Amino acid sequence: MNDQRPDPDALLRAAAREGKGRLKVFLGAAPGVGKTYEMLTDGAARRDAGIDVVIGIVETHGRRETEDKVHGFEVVPRKTIEYQGHILDEMDIDAILARKPALVLVDELAHTNAPGSRHDKRYQDIEELLEAGINVYSTLNIQHLESLNDLIASFTRVRVRETLPDRVIEDAELEIVDIPPDELIERLREGKVYIPEVATRALGHFFSKSNLSALRELALRRAAQAVDAQMLDYMRANAVAGTWAVNDRLVLAISEQPGGPELVRAAKRLADALRAPWTAVHIETPRSTGFTKAEHTQLAETMHLAAQLGAQVATVPATSVLEGLKQFAADARATQLIVGKSVRSRWFEIRHGSVVDRLVRETPGLAVHVLPFEPSQFRRSLPPERSGGAWGAPSGYAVSLGLVFVVTVLGMAIFARGNITNIGLLFLIPVMVAATRYGLRTGIVTGLISSLAYNFFFIPPTHTFTIEDPQNIITVLVLLGVAIVGSQLASQVREQALLAQASSAQNSSLAGFARQLTGISTTDELAQVLCAEVARLLDGNTMILIPEKDSLSIRASCPSGYKLELLDEAAARWTLDNNKPAGRGSDTLTASEWLFYPVGTAGKVMAVFGLSRSDARAPIRSDQLPLLLSLLDQAGLALERIALEEEMSNLAHVRERDRLRHALLSSVSHDLRTPLTTILGSLKEIRATSPEQEQQLLATRSEAERLHRFVANLLDMVRIEAGSLHQSIEPVDLSEAVASALHDLGATLLDHPTHMNIPADLPFVLVDPQLFHHCLINLIENAAKYGQPGTPVTIAAHRDAHGLALSVEDEGPGIPEGQEKRIFETFTRIEGSDRKGGTGLGLAIVKGFAEAMGLEVLAANRTDGMGASFAIRFRPGQLKEWPRE
Repeated sequence: MNDQRPDPDALLRAAAREGKGRLKVFLGAAPGVGKTYEMLTDGAARRDAGIDVVIGIVETHGRRETEDKVHGFEVVPRKTIEYQGHILDEMDIDAILARKPALVLVDELAHTNAPGSRHDKRYQDIEELLEAGINVYSTLNIQHLESLNDLIASFTRVRVRETLPDRVIEDAELEIVDIPPDELIERLREGKVYIPEVATRALGHFFSKSNLSALRELALRRAAQAVDAQMLDYMRANAVAGTWAVNDRLVLAISEQPGGPELVRAAKRLADALRAPWTAVHIETPRSTGFTKAEHTQLAETMHLAAQLGAQVATVPATSVLEGLKQFAADARATQLIVGKSVRSRWFEIRHGSVVDRLVRETPGLAVHVLPFEPSQFRRSLPPERSGGAWGAPSGYAVSLGLVFVVTVLGMAIFARGNITNIGLLFLIPVMVAATRYGLRTGIVTGLISSLAYNFFFIPPTHTFTIEDPQNIITVLVLLGVAIVGSQLASQVREQALLAQASSAQNSSLAGFARQLTGISTTDELAQVLCAEVARLLDGNTMILIPEKDSLSIRASCPSGYKLELLDEAAARWTLDNNKPAGRGSDTLTASEWLFYPVGTAGKVMAVFGLSRSDARAPIRSDQLPLLLSLLDQAGLALERIALEEEMSNLAHVRERDRLRHALLSSVSHDLRTPLTTILGSLKEIRATSPEQEQQLLATRSEAERLHRFVANLLDMVRIEAGSLHQSIEPVDLSEAVASALHDLGATLLDHPTHMNIPADLPFVLVDPQLFHHCLINLIENAAKYGQPGTPVTIAAHRDAHGLALSVEDEGPGIPEGQEKRIFETFTRIEGSDRKGGTGLGLAIVKGFAEAMGLEVLAANRTDGMGASFAIRFRPGQLKEWPRE
């Protein structure tokens, strides 16, 4: 391995982190160790150092010392969500994204969000913040990690339901917040963790000293593993040599011998004792091409057992087992290597050497564990039924002897013309051909026969094996030596050529498949190509399934016409849901005839691939698995590309539609505004001559003003979408602003009494007066339009811990559940509610103007169930205490 070359995969992972925020997790063994307090302390230090820090959400649980730490931070107001009659508070991710601080503090990483939230889990909210380049501090208890959930439940007798995948903290910086178990128990007794009643129950169950000690050990070990993984990634990305490790890393060498399963179980026990990750690797040499069916089956079963017991499995091609193991161990930065030592005779070791002995000598710094095979196992592992046996195929000897005969006849013809001493060199030809085509042992045997033939036919006295001239003895010995050395060298070249040929064939298949994928633009075409290619390379039956709504449909199969049985469909569904193989040859739903693999990228399953055989054999051999996975990886990338192309095409259509709509709105609104201004001016100058005309004139003016407001809304929407809003922020009295809006809507509110409840001691709000006036106009007009005739419109304001809220309420049918956000979209009219009429512009303009001023606008049904309520929220920084007259 070239230690001077950085690992491309590590470089890609480092590049993927560029531009993203960094996550720091304060990890504790149990509740009450002080994770939130430590997070706030660290955040305060960053804030004092000049970094923009805000609190996204922090749960103090009534602990006074934690509440004191919150003071001094800017707190982003929480979002309220109504669910089954209850008002729930959740972190407002949109407000944080709009605020875009350098660092946000988000408590309880494993928290499950309330129904109706954008994401189901808080860690998904945090991932969106990280994608936006915002750094995040969060807290986590060790029992919430998915990989440790079953283990912790086994000794605490408490099953934690809120879990998160381990991948969330793989790239995070971990800080252990730790206190001794006795101190934590004392804090619990003092009521600093739970209320006394809950604390008493906890002390008798979860918070026992033995449980806390075990949880503490798990937290420390998990942090050490994270540090080790990050260090290893850094070493690979920067080409740092060495096998430094915080944790041990084990590599197990497995082979086709029957003793492999015992070796795997021993490696599993050692890995468990060391709490270390482990990899089972098979070194594929030219000798592997001669494996019998039984040996292939034995190797596949051994690798499958290793995968079932939690190991990563790999197959590595190499010219020799020794070189392959050395290279793989160095690449994996292994600290310990486990190999099996067969019982060999002394003569065998003298001739071939010992792989174990050479490993010990040539891998300094690597601990080598040697586990012996039983003699009975080794005797069973001697190559049975190998084609031609260990000494080669009979056809090879026949061809070689034929070449010796031809060379002898040719030599005799030449010898008849004179005594030519260099004629012995002709006999090197069959030796090199035999060694190159049929292996080392066939070449050596051919060399011996060639020496005898040269002696018998060409060295005086001819036709005997007697040699009179000592010079001829040297000639025969040299010929034999050259034959042996040449055979060995030719055999090595042959083995390397066969290995290169196998690797070239696999690379050629992958390259050819990649070329086919470049011209594919539809999912159906990709499915056909993938099924046909894998069926051709692996000689099996194939199919690919694509998720559609709540089912899986077969998009392609080879041969065509397959239908899934109920068990097969369950295995395919499990693969889709869990992103893991299922079916025959896996460790899940093994009764299925098909083996299913997920197809996708970045942890997202986009399709399911199925493989089976008509002769009831295992769907795939272990040595074929890397090729299959490579093909599926390429197919996953192609599927993602096709999906992105479809999204880009849809996005282009949306952009063109928005461009045309923008141009239409701008043109229509400008063309209507001038004649409307003239009409309104004329109507104001007209005087009625009778009560009937006065009533008609008022109605005409009201409709003209409404049309004027509609045109103004069109212009405002164009300004919002063009990003050309100009603001002049100044203090505004809410009472005066609402009164002005009510005055302008006098005709609209004739059938609706207004109730205004705005306390006189409220602070002024910092807004743009004109934009805020438009917001109020649209909200109040919307309430009047969709409230029941004769029902009041209520405008109220109140102050709370999160700032100030101004609400406009009507008494209509309300908003359908789940449509509270969609109602603010442009041209949206919700059927089956009191929001179904109109143009769908008013509320979109309210949202656009409010967000431009940094405000938040919310829609919900009234808690008393008698209509809709729209609220504009002001953060503490948007309030100004102002002396009033």
